[in-house]
Amino acid sequence: MYAVIVTGGKQYRVMQGEVLRVELLDAEVDSTVQFEQVLMVGEGEGVKVGAPTIAGASVSAKVRAHGRADKIRIVKFRRRKHHRKQMGHRQHYTEVEITGIQAG
Repeated sequence: MYAVIVTGGKQYRVMQGEVLRVELLDAEVDSTVQFEQVLMVGEGEGVKVGAPTIAGASVSAKVRAHGRADKIRIVKFRRRKHHRKQMGHRQHYTEVEITGIQAG
């Protein structure tokens, strides 16, 4: 069984037992979070699609860790103008493990 959820403005296709990194969630490590915005649930050939979400469906997950991704370097450069600007960014994330999918 798999599901498509929305969190942090992004969509993820998840299955039970899968570990994924999502945008930073306000939850403690080893706590359980529920994703209520489920767009689609599929099992074998059967697919249930919401409009836009499936009522009563949810995905539960366990928070494993919080962290920061690798640094992304941003360089802005204009030739012949004595203009050069360097910046960096490290995005915060939460690592979750999917523990269950309820189809609703």
